[in-house]
Amino acid sequence: MTALILFLRKNSLATVGGLVLLAVILAVIFGPMISPYGPTKLDVLNKLQGPSWAHWLGTDSLGRDVMTRVLHGGRYTLAIGIGVVSIAFAVGVLFGTLAGFVGGAIDMIIMRVVDAMLSFPALVLAIALAAAFGPSLNNAMLAVAITLAPQFARVARSQALAISVKPYVEAAVSLGLPTRRILWRYVFANGLGPLLVQASLSFGSAILQTASLGFLGLGAQPPLAEWGADVSANLQYMRESPWVALSPGMAILLTVLCFNLIGDSLADWFNPRRRNEID
Repeated sequence: MTALILFLRKNSLATVGGLVLLAVILAVIFGPMISPYGPTKLDVLNKLQGPSWAHWLGTDSLGRDVMTRVLHGGRYTLAIGIGVVSIAFAVGVLFGTLAGFVGGAIDMIIMRVVDAMLSFPALVLAIALAAAFGPSLNNAMLAVAITLAPQFARVARSQALAISVKPYVEAAVSLGLPTRRILWRYVFANGLGPLLVQASLSFGSAILQTASLGFLGLGAQPPLAEWGADVSANLQYMRESPWVALSPGMAILLTVLCFNLIGDSLADWFNPRRRNEID
């Protein structure tokens, strides 16, 4: 714990990213206390009002409070990040670890599928999958999770290949321990560091891709408050009322940036050479 505190003190970007992300999470949780309006409450007589004491970030084209929608949209965004990364982590690590440890035909089949998926740009593949599944928030989450799983599989396989030749793993195999126990207790546990780094970086990618699908109309559907969909719905008012589209857009930028800063810092933390340089 002491080493972690010292590391965070010297790595100012990680500290800033963590504090800002904590502030975002608290604002999202206590959103109803900060902004008393409903996210779908219409007030067309006060549409496209500028920022004021009554509406800190103004109102949109239907008179809805922009700050309220940003805060409520943050709940969906953070839930999306957790859900997408959890699915991608579980599927990717399972198949990647199995491929690296078992090898042979299983490794070849799994990795050829992974290579085929990685040959497509992640966003293009997510758009194709979301269009095939149908426009909805759940389908968008599933599409993004499928595009991120190969990245976890790659990292998990490389870790499994490196760890499977360690003496303690060979000893466990020679003692006849069950394969499931070896994979869980020795291979997965000792290769968790790089996977956590990948997970932290994938949070930003998950949020950005899901927001992109929402922007294209393949994610969250109106009147649900979601950052990408709100940017798309209010983009036409950018010239006369820029706060309407800029507010959810800046929320996306800030959240993704925080996750990326934390991910870069975790990469330094799990890299002994880099950590010694910082120390």
